[in-house]
Amino acid sequence: MNYPEHEQRPHTLRLRRLGIDTYQEAVIYMRRDCHVCRAEGFEAQTRVEVHLNGRMLVATLNVVDSELLAPDEAGLSEAAWRRLNARPGDVVALAHLAPLESLRHVRAKVYGHKLAGDAVQAIVSDVAAGLYSDIELAAFITACAGARLDLGETIALTRAMIEVGERLSWNYPPVVDKHCVGGLPGNRTTLIVVPIVAAFGLTMPKTSSRAITSPAGTADVMETLTEVKLDVPAMRRVVEREGGCIVWGGAMRLSPADDVLIRVERPLDLDSEGQLVASILSKKVAAGSSHVVIDIPVGETAKVRSTQAAQTLSALLVEVGHAVGLTVHTVITDGAQPVGRGIGPALEARDVLAVLRQEADASADLRERALRLAGTVLAFAPGISPGEGARLAREILEDGRAWNKFEAICAAQGGLRELPVAAYMHVVKAVQSGRVTEIDNRRLARVAKLAGAPRAPAAGLKLHTPLGLTVEKGQPLFTVHAETPGELAYALNYVALQPGIVYVEAET
Repeated sequence: MNYPEHEQRPHTLRLRRLGIDTYQEAVIYMRRDCHVCRAEGFEAQTRVEVHLNGRMLVATLNVVDSELLAPDEAGLSEAAWRRLNARPGDVVALAHLAPLESLRHVRAKVYGHKLAGDAVQAIVSDVAAGLYSDIELAAFITACAGARLDLGETIALTRAMIEVGERLSWNYPPVVDKHCVGGLPGNRTTLIVVPIVAAFGLTMPKTSSRAITSPAGTADVMETLTEVKLDVPAMRRVVEREGGCIVWGGAMRLSPADDVLIRVERPLDLDSEGQLVASILSKKVAAGSSHVVIDIPVGETAKVRSTQAAQTLSALLVEVGHAVGLTVHTVITDGAQPVGRGIGPALEARDVLAVLRQEADASADLRERALRLAGTVLAFAPGISPGEGARLAREILEDGRAWNKFEAICAAQGGLRELPVAAYMHVVKAVQSGRVTEIDNRRLARVAKLAGAPRAPAAGLKLHTPLGLTVEKGQPLFTVHAETPGELAYALNYVALQPGIVYVEAET
């Protein structure tokens, strides 16, 4: 860097790779006694601009008081290292981040004020640029939770999230999509719907998220079967060749602010209604969709717990969708129990393959739910009625076209993989005879996560006893799968402390 003599030169440090995983958070590590910290007055949690070879990111400072770093060295989290394309020994220039004007809008929202459209745009632009710390992101997410975003704010948030990223377009109208609001373990219908719809001839460029608060997201499940980290040109090639794809949206700049918010929503275990709607619809519009079907499962332990809440969410999705040019059709479904048998990436993938291959023991509820949703999507095609869509979907599955198309999509995305198998398993058995009358979706999902899902792809659990089944004492209720003995023990300890996750009512 060349600077005029009268200008202050930036402070610099040499980079050392420390190999610290902070998930997707950009963190910089500096010694407290280094000349930069002393000159700039940097303290722990300071937001620091890091410049390298024309690239810049904003990182949160963690201060080191040991010999981990030399006084003239700085370290970066792995996320920051990758984003800067850094190499050991590179010299970075460091400076204070200028105050963020948009934070005053966040503070106003915390105190109950309504967000105007320009305020939302300013916040989302800074979020997408990586200028917000995790603490600031958490404040924004929390301020918007609990139905604190009205219709106008939700529309503004959706539009802003669309505008800060790339937007795809396709020459094959209508361009369709399908989404589930979540909260129901094992509900992996997308991997069945996409090949059915693509085999029919509609265009379905499906971008999916990883898990936020669940044991597996669609992208996590698909990744056990094939590559999902496709960039936009690669995704376009797959769609143009096969009519559809199932890829991870985080690998592209489609509604990038949503990916940042999701990263912080995960540990907070928050997914507010307004942000949920903005997240779903911004991704659909950004991916170039014109029509979308949204599955809203309802159950006492699902994300949406009452029919009234589902109807309210449905109306909001339809209205916000209309405001951003998207035709939305919602389907309210049963969320009383998990869908299929597997909970966790590879276990859910096995259920999907069984349905697509029409294996004799394939999950009937997963198959029928997927067919209902696929039929609803097919009804968007010109001249197709809802009843005809359902019939066509079943024909495409039963005559093998759906499986052939799924194989072709996987081949186009990088090839079909062998599914991993967990090294450690433990069967949880019924402590009394009777009938299964309740299944706690949330606690069952918690068991799967404690066992290692979704980061350990083979981890999770397999449910053996759906609602209404009569079981004998000692009969298997579910089997926990883990990749390490420690994770298995962790999950089983939780099971021991949580009786009645699968509740067996004694027969009188």
